[in-house]
Amino acid sequence: MTPNIHHEKREIVSERLEFKTGPIYWLGPDLTVRDSTLIISAAGRSLVPVGGEFINCTLQVKGQLKGVVWARMTFKGCRFKGRFRGNEFGFREALFDPREWKPGGIEDCDFSEAELHGVGFNGCDMSTIRLPRWPCFTFVDPVRHAAELRKHSWPGHFGQVTVEVACESPTGSVASTWHAPTVAEKMETTVEDLRAALETAPGIFM
Repeated sequence: MTPNIHHEKREIVSERLEFKTGPIYWLGPDLTVRDSTLIISAAGRSLVPVGGEFINCTLQVKGQLKGVVWARMTFKGCRFKGRFRGNEFGFREALFDPREWKPGGIEDCDFSEAELHGVGFNGCDMSTIRLPRWPCFTFVDPVRHAAELRKHSWPGHFGQVTVEVACESPTGSVASTWHAPTVAEKMETTVEDLRAALETAPGIFM
């Protein structure tokens, strides 16, 4: 039987925490992790964010971390390293009712050393977030730029798929970041053609 490890109702300061393959890790409620390093080898489905905050921490992913919705966790001054796929940061009311759950958030965080693909940012000030540069790229406030993005010329299936996903972002979504080589492989285009199109599109950080 898979063991459960609960980090709840406590404050962890200046520690090295390892999330290894096997156990289910419950994060919260009422968890505060400060000035610590988290080494994550566990699969995304093994992390259960319930509620808490990470302050001035480093999150180092070994392999890749898929599909974690961090909506009930707050990140302040944290650094992210490694490969993140399909993660969501910040609170989104479409996912959780704020009357029932304490909303999380993200501010003053650094993703410049991370590789992000399909990673969403919700309800936050993106000017406080340091994003990774090319070959990652970010749609910033894509709903506001939707009309222009849809008119833009895109290679392969990128316009019909990835751009539409960004333009149809739900309420509260403020940005989404993608990894160009991964996109190019799936959208029948090349990294070079993708970059050329992105360089002349509105609301793109790269």
